[in-house]
Amino acid sequence: MAKSEPAGPILNGLPTNLPDIDSEETAEWLESLDGLIDEGGRNRARYVMLKLLERSRERHLGVPSLTVTDHVNTIAPEKEPWYPGDVDVERQFRRLLRWNAAVLVHRAQRPGVGVGGHISSFASSATLYEVGFNHFFRGKDHPGGGDQIFFQGHVAPGMYARAFLEGRLDEADLDGFRQEKSHVVDGKVRALPSYPHPRQMPSFWEFPTVSMGLGPIGAIYQAQFSKACTTAASRTPRSSTSGRSSATARWTRWRAAALCNWRPTRVWTI
Repeated sequence: MAKSEPAGPILNGLPTNLPDIDSEETAEWLESLDGLIDEGGRNRARYVMLKLLERSRERHLGVPSLTVTDHVNTIAPEKEPWYPGDVDVERQFRRLLRWNAAVLVHRAQRPGVGVGGHISSFASSATLYEVGFNHFFRGKDHPGGGDQIFFQGHVAPGMYARAFLEGRLDEADLDGFRQEKSHVVDGKVRALPSYPHPRQMPSFWEFPTVSMGLGPIGAIYQAQFSKACTTAASRTPRSSTSGRSSATARWTRWRAAALCNWRPTRVWTI
């Protein structure tokens, strides 16, 4: 195997300049690792190394903690498709959204109002949401059924900023962020709730998700309910067995159609 270039004194948190008091033993361990990779493959070698790190922590050797998870991309980098959108345009769009969201919250903190809001939540997750909006999420008019999205409650300013650029909200709406009882324009309340509020904005929000505990759990139950509706709606009665079973099947299909519009639905929690 080709030798790598000499590393510096610190490499990924591991000191590389510790004295090697037994170079022959070290070479044997390295040779064993090479043999494991060659014979068992990269996955097997990775598993063994992770188990060694686990045992090292159990024996208090002071090795650094892993900075990555055990999740491995199932698609090799060379097989990944090209990004479907325009990276530069989408990046510029995200900059506008982050700016508008920050100004929205900043203005809510102006003298005489002082309600403030969350800025960092959307700023740190804007890319995630925008990739979803541009390339994954389905609207309610999609032939396969619209998605049900559980937004993280504290990113509401970012969703309002996007709606502003889309023309769904105007400046008067954004200027009333978190002022549902006090921001009046031309005799009419023009305000936005601080978190997803389906009852106050039924045409904008679908689920109340600001609770970091109840929101994700609600998404799980919603996914189960949608799956049950879709399964019941698509289930057809077996070849005629009895009038009662056929009537029951028709009733089940009608009820499922009434509950979930008889369309398969995807549930996202972000």
